Amino acid sequence: METIKKIYKCGLGPSSSHTMGPHKAAELFRGRTPQAVAYRVTLYGSLAATGKGHHTDMAITRGLAPKHVDIVWRADVVKPFHTNGMFFEALGDDGRVVDHWLVYSIGGGYLATEEGEVPLGITPEGEVYPHNTMKEIMEYIDREGLSFWEYVEQCEDGSLWMYLEEMWQQMQQTIQDGLQDDRVIAGGLHLRSKAHQYHVRASGFKPSLQSRALVIAYALATSEQNACGARIVTAPTCGSSGVLPAVLYHLKTAHGFTDREILRAMATAGLFANVIKTNATISGAEAGCQAEVGSACVMAAVASNQLFGGSPKQIEYAAEMAMEHNLGLTCDPLCGLVQIPCIERNAMAALRALDINIYAMMSDGRHIISFDKVVRTMKLTGHDLPSLYKETSLGGLALSD
Repeated sequence: METIKKIYKCGLGPSSSHTMGPHKAAELFRGRTPQAVAYRVTLYGSLAATGKGHHTDMAITRGLAPKHVDIVWRADVVKPFHTNGMFFEALGDDGRVVDHWLVYSIGGGYLATEEGEVPLGITPEGEVYPHNTMKEIMEYIDREGLSFWEYVEQCEDGSLWMYLEEMWQQMQQTIQDGLQDDRVIAGGLHLRSKAHQYHVRASGFKPSLQSRALVIAYALATSEQNACGARIVTAPTCGSSGVLPAVLYHLKTAHGFTDREILRAMATAGLFANVIKTNATISGAEAGCQAEVGSACVMAAVASNQLFGGSPKQIEYAAEMAMEHNLGLTCDPLCGLVQIPCIERNAMAALRALDINIYAMMSDGRHIISFDKVVRTMKLTGHDLPSLYKETSLGGLALSD
C-alpha cells in the first residue's frame, strides 16, 4: 500500500473527485501543452452528470487559465475504466488537436489513466506498506507486539508526524471557521449553514445531550465549509470531510486527549482508510456514499476506539461495524451539490462512529465478519448499485417531488 499521506490532503471543496482531481488534471495538461491556443475538455459519466453542481467546469477552467476552454458534457457516456472520465484536447491556431489525454478522477483528489495512477508529486510515490489487507497487518503487529499506529510509524518516513500535525491544525481551523459562519450556501438550494446555530443551542442542553449536540455542530461546520468551497482536509474525501474532524475535535475538547494522542489516532484511521482505498474504493461515483461517508465513519470509529484504549481486535471490530452499517448507502445529491443529504449525513456518521466505539469497547473484540470481508462486500455492493445511485443525481433523493 501507498503512504497514508494520500488519505489526508488540504484543498478546496466541495469535491475531491469532482473539483480537486479535475483541477490537478487541468494543471498537468496545461504544463505539458504550452503551445496550445485553447482547450476542449469532454467530461463523461458522473463528472458530467453532477459536474456543474460540484464546480468541475470552474476547477478545470482555473487549471487551464488563461487559455480559452470549452467544456463538453457527456453524462450519457460512461467509460469502462471509471465513471469520472475526462478527455483533454489541446487546440492549435487552426483549431486542430495538437495533443490529447484521457484521464480519470478516481476519488480523494487522485488521478489515473488506464495504465495506472498518475504521479502528482504531492507525496512519495510507490509502495510504503508491505501488507495490503487488515488480516496481514494484524498478524504482523500481533507477532511483533506493535499497535496500529506504531506499525504506521515503522512503515512511513520521518515526516509523517509533522505532516499529520499540519492536517490536524487545518481540521481544527476549518471547524472553528465553520462555527463562526452564518450564511446561505451558494448553489440554488437556499440552504443556510447551521453549525453556528447548533453550537449556540447546544450550550443550553443538559450535559448528556450537549455532548452529542456539539459533535453535530462540529461535523456541520466542516461539511458546510466544504460546500462553500473553503479549505478542508480530505478524510478520506471532501464530501466526507466532516466526520473524522468532528469526532477528534470533540474528544480533544470534551475528554482532554492530547494532540499527540490524536495524531496517533489519525495514523490508525489513515491505515484503515488505506486498506479500503487499496482493496475497494473511496469514490462515491464508483461505489456510492458507502465508499465516502462509510469510509469516514470507519476512520472516526477506529480513531475513537484507539483513544479510549481499545485493543487491536476491538479497533478492527469497530472498523468492521462502521462499514457494515453503511453498506448500500447511495450517493444521490440534490442538484449535484455537496449539500443535501451530504452535510447532514456527515453529522449522523460522526454520531454513529462514537456509538460504534462504545459497542466495540463493551466487546472482547471477537466477531464473525472480518474488516477485509466487509471491504470486499462494499466493493461488490458498489458495483451492483445502479449508476443513478452513484453521484449522477439521476435517482433517489435527487429526483424532484
